[in-house]
Amino acid sequence: MKSAIQKTDSELIRLFREGNVSALNQLIERYKDKIYTSIYLLLKDKYLAEDMFQNAFIKVIETIRAGNYNEEGKFLPWVIRIAHNLCLDHFRKVKRSPAIKSADGETMLDGILDNSDSVETKMIKHQAHDKVRRLVDLLPNDQREVIVLRHYAGLSFKEVATLTNCSINTALGRMRYGLINLRRMVDEKQIAL
Repeated sequence: MKSAIQKTDSELIRLFREGNVSALNQLIERYKDKIYTSIYLLLKDKYLAEDMFQNAFIKVIETIRAGNYNEEGKFLPWVIRIAHNLCLDHFRKVKRSPAIKSADGETMLDGILDNSDSVETKMIKHQAHDKVRRLVDLLPNDQREVIVLRHYAGLSFKEVATLTNCSINTALGRMRYGLINLRRMVDEKQIAL
């Protein structure tokens, strides 16, 4: 018999539908960091992001219990879409544009996010990470959004394109221009990463 950790998303969802609440807890535990980070980078507010995270999972629970979830092996993109839409609804409600806070794409942050270093190295990487995040704030919204969804949420470009209502080529272009702009800013400001 498989442990909960070894079960697929589909198996956990089936178990939850059958009344096993711990199956849902396992799904939340499996994806909470990616989902929360995606929400936080969109909202730039820790407490609001926590509320939105909870609201997203309330909607997930209601949808699954109502039998309206169509399992296609895409649980994470589905939850991120729900969270993204809740964030957009929030911005519409407060009548302001989403200020998407992001970090750099895969190439600059892969080394920064490594956890196997000394305290000093971690501190240096944390400072570099903060520098990159401040630079990403200077990017146009569409470029920031694609970088957040691709890097933090780990979505494919097809999923990013669907979520942002653009073509895959547009999503790829936004990522490319975002990275080009980040590199240019790093060079112009002579930032050591």
